[in-house]
Amino acid sequence: MASKIQQLQSQACQASKFVAKHGTAYYKQLLEQNKQYIVEPPTVEKCNELSKQLLYTRLASIPGRYEAFWKELDSVKQMWKNRKELKVEDAGIAALFGLECFAWYCAGEIIGRGFTFTGYYP
Repeated sequence: MASKIQQLQSQACQASKFVAKHGTAYYKQLLEQNKQYIVEPPTVEKCNELSKQLLYTRLASIPGRYEAFWKELDSVKQMWKNRKELKVEDAGIAALFGLECFAWYCAGEIIGRGFTFTGYYP
């Protein structure tokens, strides 16, 4: 057990040295590649303003999303009414979508339990 701790400390030290040596170069490269997204001046006030703009823009988009949801639901209802004409391909896509939703639900449950399969920690 003690050797595992020493090995882990050694790996953490190596990782820390690597980040100290190459971190600034990566940071500069990342900023250079994404400079079109940087708003000048990059201040705390500007960040606060942008976060408020994002929030209220998202709130303003709710009516459009609401309409899109109902249109999608109407198309699903229409497909259900004409289910006799449904192709196997469409049914397969719907089944895969349902399976994906269930998989994300299971992943969320596992994460919520603290990455255990058996249950919650006491």
